[in-house]
Amino acid sequence: MKKIGAFNRIFLFLAISTIPMQGCFRIFGGKSGDDRGELIGMQGREGWVQTIPYGMVPIPAGTFHMGQADEDVPATQINYNKQITIGPFYMDDTEITNNEYRQFVVDLTEGSETELEDDFVVEDLYPDTTVWTRDFAHHMGDPLMQYYYMHPAFDDYPVVGVDWEAAKYFTRWRTQHLNDYRVSQGEIVLPNFRLPSEAEWEYAARGGRDMAKYPWGNPYIRNAKGCMIANFKPGRGNYFDDGYAYTSPVDSYFPNDYGLFCMSGNVSEWCEDAFNPASVPLVWDLNPTYFEESEPRKVVRGGSWKDVAYFLETGTRTFAHKDSARSYIGFRCAMTHLGRSSGQEF
Repeated sequence: MKKIGAFNRIFLFLAISTIPMQGCFRIFGGKSGDDRGELIGMQGREGWVQTIPYGMVPIPAGTFHMGQADEDVPATQINYNKQITIGPFYMDDTEITNNEYRQFVVDLTEGSETELEDDFVVEDLYPDTTVWTRDFAHHMGDPLMQYYYMHPAFDDYPVVGVDWEAAKYFTRWRTQHLNDYRVSQGEIVLPNFRLPSEAEWEYAARGGRDMAKYPWGNPYIRNAKGCMIANFKPGRGNYFDDGYAYTSPVDSYFPNDYGLFCMSGNVSEWCEDAFNPASVPLVWDLNPTYFEESEPRKVVRGGSWKDVAYFLETGTRTFAHKDSARSYIGFRCAMTHLGRSSGQEF
């Protein structure tokens, strides 16, 4: 009898001691639901298929040789070839137009529901129309200063007179503007709009043609009919041979193989990166971006209506100070693609 009583006491102790342990398991595991004790992940989450934002085209992932695709005429030695990999992303098929930028300015100045939490002075976001008279000595830029941004004749022309900071602010507004609407419709938010990295810009400009000198390939700036393929300065004092003395509508010339218009010519474009003549060997070879907050110079790519053909080359690097607004610099936006990098969803 004593042996049985001792056994019962031991059994009772073990039974009682397991109760707190079971409670701990419930705390760590949460409600088990119907998982039958198996690891199945949290149920009821929505699937994800990223939609292509209006005005953008998909750029598939890939590997290419970033750098000079032809002779380095000025011997800059700042863009040696380097093989890198770029993840999938989306890019505006055209440069941001005057009318698109006007939507942004009006939205922020006329009681918009889109609110951005900082103290950025809205007046600094207006395009600086005086660039048409300031950028060039003894030049009659007054008509453009008066009409280029505000007149409907130029609605589908690229916005200029916008510095790097304003372009960055535009991407923030565009992100908030779109995602506020998506949330109101019960949809999942999309990734942020942003400026493309320098590497993304060059990769997209080549349109899948590795080592291509221009977005349309090599090596000429006229097509078989003798027509100019981009808006630039073909020769000394010759601005009109391409059909436009200044900028042109953003879709005036044939797109490259990714469907991107005017990646060379028309206006140069701001990139995300700070400029460093030695950045190419410094950055990583997967989605490289050179960040340096203390560097006021920012990368500008693509050449413009006032540049010679050298600046239209996909590998030519140049820069402008981030607070510089010019009559020949604009921008376009990019957005990261979330999900598989094979590009099959495209």
